Amino acid sequence: MAYKTFAAIDVGSYELAMKIYEISNKNGIKEIDHIRHRIELGTDSYFTGKINNDRVDELCRILNEFTGIMKSYKVDAYKAYGTSAIRESKNLLILLDQIKTRTGVKIEVLSNSEQRFLDYKSVASRVKDFQNIIEKSTAFIDIGGGSVQISLFDEDSLVTSQNIRPGVLRMREELTRVSYRSYQLEDIVEEMVCDSLESFREMFVGDKKIQNIILVDDYVSLILQRNYIETIKKGQVRTEKFLEFVDSLKKKKTREIAMSLGLAQENISLLYLSSLMLKYMIKILGAEMLWAPGVSLCDGMAYEYAEQNKLLSSDADGMPHNFEQDILDCARDINRRYHSIEHRTREREMIALTIFDSIKKSHGLSRRDRLLLQMAAILSECGRYISLANVGESSYNIISATEIIGLSHVEREIVASVVKYTTEPFAYFVELERGSSLDRDAYLRMSKLTAVMRLTEGLDLSHRGKCDRLKAVIENDELMLTVESNADMTLEFGQFEKCATLFNEIFNIKPIIRQKKSNI
Repeated sequence: MAYKTFAAIDVGSYELAMKIYEISNKNGIKEIDHIRHRIELGTDSYFTGKINNDRVDELCRILNEFTGIMKSYKVDAYKAYGTSAIRESKNLLILLDQIKTRTGVKIEVLSNSEQRFLDYKSVASRVKDFQNIIEKSTAFIDIGGGSVQISLFDEDSLVTSQNIRPGVLRMREELTRVSYRSYQLEDIVEEMVCDSLESFREMFVGDKKIQNIILVDDYVSLILQRNYIETIKKGQVRTEKFLEFVDSLKKKKTREIAMSLGLAQENISLLYLSSLMLKYMIKILGAEMLWAPGVSLCDGMAYEYAEQNKLLSSDADGMPHNFEQDILDCARDINRRYHSIEHRTREREMIALTIFDSIKKSHGLSRRDRLLLQMAAILSECGRYISLANVGESSYNIISATEIIGLSHVEREIVASVVKYTTEPFAYFVELERGSSLDRDAYLRMSKLTAVMRLTEGLDLSHRGKCDRLKAVIENDELMLTVESNADMTLEFGQFEKCATLFNEIFNIKPIIRQKKSNI
């Protein structure tokens, strides 16, 4: 049986972790080793903007040890991802180059949305009853060192995902600057988090009752997995039982808690802060059940590797989940928030994807590009909420300022730029010259997708559904667009050449529009 050995390295804000996996079509993803080393990179990065030399030396030493372990397992591939502590370091490029030079390990830096999406994948892809849980109103809470991500599910759909600060390590460091007595800690933590949580409830939850919480963190999850609290089954507990556990912690000394839970004493402060934050989330959301499946970023990395390399059968790790649909659901949520008209964007989606599917094989466009185009079609009119006269620019600002779980910063910039230049004069190479996040390859992807969206705009000028029956076929360097409709298309025929110019320039394919009268 063929299998691959994969190593996942998580350079986190308060811990360096590596997991080794065996991955095969038959057995799925099997964890065979887990190495952890406590190193508080976030303590430096969050408050000084740089990771000090002593911690860099320690980080490189441990990574060299990890390299030796990977060699002993003869791993076929590895990934090393840095999260918020690395991401927020002011000397990021120098730091990454130094680590690569001293250890040979290449660390890739995840944006917050990419990091949280991998955490989410680690749960959704590994746990068989995930699908059943999110059919009810569910909050997915991911507590990290720098911040907390809260995502809401309702009837199997991802409704929204929002990032709030602080996370547990950032909170602990902020508390060192506050003079307080131990009995005041709980009230102070409540004051630090409740304003953001109450705003989240008012804006995204309303009167709806959240029944379940799915938790990803490094401390509370460990307690639930080890059954230190009376559980329904492994990792699942009634929220009232968890709240009783949190109240019991404040009656004990740090050493006593560490011994009873089998944790290192230096971890207890972060466990307590994580528990208090979760306590307030439970109270504000009104959840009845808490579920901590005990997964980590490394598990999401392993799933991503297996997925990209087609190493998993459809049912290797339980019930499959459509992650691309979650990204699209986030875009539709943005539309609802800014009162976009759904039937108009649905029509635009259909036209854009029909054109894309007709040209993708001959012009190197990927499935991921198709997703970004669909995102641009969905979000193409969200800016109308701000300005009817400057829809493109307003939409660009909304998309750029809104974190979309599952998209990198570069991908979000591509989507925002496509939306902007669909209706505004196209900026040849200006994006590259003004120091945006688009490199050469990203700029070319954006240009191609913009050309498709411009052509889509030409077929949907009136937003009256004239092109709901569209066929697109390439014939001899021409893209034949046949619209089966009895509608008056005088406007579309008159403006089509202007909308098709960019497409012709970029793809060297001339779009031709034809109307075929419908018998319906």
